[in-house]
Amino acid sequence: MPLLELRSVSVRRGSALLLDSIDLAVAEGERWVIIGPNGAGKTTLMQVMAGRLFPTSGDVCILDEVLGATDVSTLRQRIGWASSAQMASFPPGEAVVDVVATGAFDVTGRWRESYEPTDLRRAHALMQQWGIDDLASRTFGTLSEGERKRTMIARALMPDPELLLLDEPGAGLDLSGREDLVARLSYLAHDPLAPVLAVITHHVEEVPPSFTHGLVLQGGRVLASGPLESVVTSDVMSQAFELPLVVERAEGRYWARRRIVG
Repeated sequence: MPLLELRSVSVRRGSALLLDSIDLAVAEGERWVIIGPNGAGKTTLMQVMAGRLFPTSGDVCILDEVLGATDVSTLRQRIGWASSAQMASFPPGEAVVDVVATGAFDVTGRWRESYEPTDLRRAHALMQQWGIDDLASRTFGTLSEGERKRTMIARALMPDPELLLLDEPGAGLDLSGREDLVARLSYLAHDPLAPVLAVITHHVEEVPPSFTHGLVLQGGRVLASGPLESVVTSDVMSQAFELPLVVERAEGRYWARRRIVG
């Protein structure tokens, strides 16, 4: 049985159809990338997958729980979630170690909750894994974009989730920041104890080499879905981005360029 399944899921806001009849099944051990142009519905889809947005129609089953028939606050504790928009919710004066630790309670700021020594040890272990342990006492507002992205991923892993969803973790990163992120995501994806993982991106260059499956969205519809090598192709990417593209793969990494015609 899939750990995450969407059946004929649509999301409508007023007259706008953001998602149109989406089918998706994600199984244990799979690592997914969701690709598509701006406005394709990627973030909306990720919010549904995270149990943070209810569809207008269709069925969503997350970790054996049916969305709409379960306590979402309990369900969300089993799902790691990180997005660029989420970063604005954290007080800029919050210490990095506290930002990471708040992932244990899914709150955006350390208030009255009490953290056990095991929580703080886990926070520091995750910060070390994501290369930010030396920033523990720094305030969140002083971090670079890449440092903040890695802080949010460490926070998302804090509750030891069964499902990890990352919304555009590479957005705004420079070349070195992107390559560091891809390497760390690839290392995480190789870990057999890591959660099922799905990442949103606009760029095939950001697809870690150890990912297994892909879904391409265009205009709120699924254009292609399945094993990565059948999805990240010149034909599919050209259709998705409405541009003649050449997509190639070398050493497990993808790259794309515009096809020169004539």
